[in-house]
Amino acid sequence: MDVDFKRVDAIVDSYGCNRDSLISILQDAQSVYHYLPEDVIRQVATRLRLPIIQVYGVATFFKAFSLEPRGEHMVRVCLGTACHVRGAPAVLDEVKRQLGVEPGETSKDMQFTLETVNCLGACALGPLLVMDDKYQGQMSPGKIKKVLRDYKKSTEGK
Repeated sequence: MDVDFKRVDAIVDSYGCNRDSLISILQDAQSVYHYLPEDVIRQVATRLRLPIIQVYGVATFFKAFSLEPRGEHMVRVCLGTACHVRGAPAVLDEVKRQLGVEPGETSKDMQFTLETVNCLGACALGPLLVMDDKYQGQMSPGKIKKVLRDYKKSTEGK
């Protein structure tokens, strides 16, 4: 992936080149590229006059950051106790089948990245699937195909 250094510079500049804003800068950069390419980490380090290892350390410490390409949409399946007893494993199995990926992987078309989480704090809605930041409660294997199709269509219209 080609990195637009002017865009990265604009993100850094929007925070006044403030080192204390490193996490916010990385979040904004990741929202552009859906992950943190090495060239982005290097450019941020250069602009903030930080050692690359420090920026890399922050990027690898927080689970919210990814150094691997992610899909256009994040699919998170809750496997917490309440969701688990209400059928989350079957929901996860169907998502894996529909996307052809395991948790932590991205679909070949770069549309979806699948993750599992231990709890999303919305136990009454379980089993819970989160598409990007939208909670999809009382999920069942039968609903997965439609949810994924709706999100894929929303991306194709862009």
